[in-house]
Amino acid sequence: MNTSTVRFSRTDSAKFFRTLNSRVNSYFKENNLSKTGNWKLHLKAIIMFSIYLTPYFLILTLDISQWWMLLLTVVMGTGMAGVGMNIMHDGNHGSYSTKSWINKLMGGTIYILAGNVYNWQVQHNVLHHTYTNIHGHDEDLDAGRIIRFTRHAKWEKFHRFQHYYSIFLYGLLTFNWALTTDFKQTKRYLSRQLSYGKMPNPVKQWSILAITKLIYLSIWIVIPMLILSIAWWKILIGFFIMHYTAGLILSVVFQLAHVVEKTQMPLPDNTGSMKNTWAIHQLFTTVNFSTKNKFMNWFTGGLNHQVEHHIFPNISHIHYSKLSKIVRETAQECQLPYNEYKTTRAAIAAHFRHLREMGMKPAISA
Repeated sequence: MNTSTVRFSRTDSAKFFRTLNSRVNSYFKENNLSKTGNWKLHLKAIIMFSIYLTPYFLILTLDISQWWMLLLTVVMGTGMAGVGMNIMHDGNHGSYSTKSWINKLMGGTIYILAGNVYNWQVQHNVLHHTYTNIHGHDEDLDAGRIIRFTRHAKWEKFHRFQHYYSIFLYGLLTFNWALTTDFKQTKRYLSRQLSYGKMPNPVKQWSILAITKLIYLSIWIVIPMLILSIAWWKILIGFFIMHYTAGLILSVVFQLAHVVEKTQMPLPDNTGSMKNTWAIHQLFTTVNFSTKNKFMNWFTGGLNHQVEHHIFPNISHIHYSKLSKIVRETAQECQLPYNEYKTTRAAIAAHFRHLREMGMKPAISA
């Protein structure tokens, strides 16, 4: 990834963020609300953890058919994604609770999702939220050579088919977390001296990474092998299906927010300067989808309200539906975009149309 400095403009003639921030603060003050989670989020946490963990204990304790076990691994994968989007995400943004230790605890649930707090906070909170959709800086745009998300990435012949094969690769997201991604990221981030807050001690970070991986694999693979009277390879298949389900859900939700037709992927100029301020940049690079769908609002942890989330990442997702009206009206007043797809289906179609366009051979410049 590019290590050069990117500087956002400080010129906001429309005073967009100053006006918006004032209105949002007034909303919370007038309604006597905390910007963090409340009982709705706590109840959701219980439900999501139950969807994720209850099938695991049922598999270990009940005498059920292997087909039922297979179905329960899909349920676990769904719960895994739910915990990630609703609980871990808010925790690592510091928006789950007013108490830092609770945020740390909830953010730490990423360890039972096969991830790592340090890596996730650097990739997501630092690189993605700061440099949203900027090629060479936002690692969410980096899929190696296999998928071309932006016209700034190198084109390969096989990209012509990426709108067909990409969906099959999306499911590998958390499976790769469990096996390889975290080790590569720790090495890269430590060498670049990247951190979200205080820089961790390298020995401590590597130790936490190794220990948590061993515990994770012991819980989800070793213990089932010791308790269940089924072939070891069937347990590995169940483990893979759980991760594939979670990875597919998470990847699709993430892509619909940034890698679609309506969003821009601007680059800094030769001096490293961006055209817009950071807040306005978020409006051009982020999109909402299916915000009127109650299930999507609930299950995705507000990740379908990405415009609100990117401008106010430290506000819990349970408030985004209410804040969206304020953000939309302020953007329109300032003659700025407020990108949104009315349905999830429309956003998915826009994502794969974008992939098809990025897969076409670039025209040779004159």
